[in-house]
Amino acid sequence: MTSADPTSAQNSLAMAVLNAVQNPVILVDAAGLISFANWEAEAFFGASASHLARYRISTFIPFGSPLLELIDQVRERRGPVNEYRVDLSSPRLGQDKLVDLYVAPVVSEPGSVVVVFQERSMADKIDRQLTHRAAARSVTGLASMLAHEIKNPLSGIRGAAQLLESSVEDEDRALTRLICDETDRIVSLVDRMEVFSDERPVDRVAINIHSVLDHVKAIAKAGFARNIKISESYDPSLPPVYANRDQLVQVFLNLVKNAAEAVGDRADGEIQLTTAYRPGIRLSVAGSREKISLPLEFCVHDNGPGVPEDLVPHLFDPFITTKTNGSGLGLALVAKIIGGHGGIVECDSQANRTTFRVLMPVSKALAPEDLTAEQSMGSLS
Repeated sequence: MTSADPTSAQNSLAMAVLNAVQNPVILVDAAGLISFANWEAEAFFGASASHLARYRISTFIPFGSPLLELIDQVRERRGPVNEYRVDLSSPRLGQDKLVDLYVAPVVSEPGSVVVVFQERSMADKIDRQLTHRAAARSVTGLASMLAHEIKNPLSGIRGAAQLLESSVEDEDRALTRLICDETDRIVSLVDRMEVFSDERPVDRVAINIHSVLDHVKAIAKAGFARNIKISESYDPSLPPVYANRDQLVQVFLNLVKNAAEAVGDRADGEIQLTTAYRPGIRLSVAGSREKISLPLEFCVHDNGPGVPEDLVPHLFDPFITTKTNGSGLGLALVAKIIGGHGGIVECDSQANRTTFRVLMPVSKALAPEDLTAEQSMGSLS
């Protein structure tokens, strides 16, 4: 029996590692041919590694792309180069291909360079999410001010209107009733905003997210979504999430209600609830070197008309709404609750397909060593 070739074993391990990386990675040889592409690169370019290997890199990227200059620059300098926000959009690669590039020489292969692509979409969404959290904090201060400075005088106005109601003519009572109704409406709005100023710690435990989603579905089917198809696609092996059950119910009830309103009365309207484990997303903690892994993905999809493109970046800001009588606080509250749990929420929208995606950490009940391998692969900082 002959022993295994150590070089072959090392090559196999290297291939496995590169294929586990969640960013596209290619090797461009001295002739400009793509001599290696990992699985993510195959998906990025829409072609197999064997197909890519037959062509030069210039075949697949837009004419005049900065990437070609970067490759030449790395060969000349024999040192790595980073370039941010490079647009590779083309009919071949598709639209919205905005990437960060890392190009480095391969010392053992003169003229060859490694190119790593990091698509900007997820990084930009996390940047927006941090902005949403700041916006929620601004609402917190506004809510506290409103509670003290507005509710007290409103109480006086309502009391005066009630006193007038007993002494005015019948035809004028409609006006006093209008004053009372509008006062109650403002108080209700302020009460909703007071939720933002509640900074008390919440009780959290390990929760099966599927029980939460099933509960939300039951509520929806008994009320606002009784005529809408709601389907599920769950990962049954998903670990528990460390969260407050009532707050998660509030979050997903809000998202499902928004989806139901988007679908409306269309005959083929459908809402889909999905869960998945997506290792690789990590969020830095302000003021420390700690990074929180967010591998749990919970989505609410609908086939409504979609969110206007100019509204998507501001969707979780307070007072932003597409509804005629909406207050614009529902999604801001969702962002606050999920942010308070150490997660992020984002929206992808196009015609007939809108997805609200919640990314959250795993329950702290799981031992750190159980997650180390998954969290370390292709992390996004």
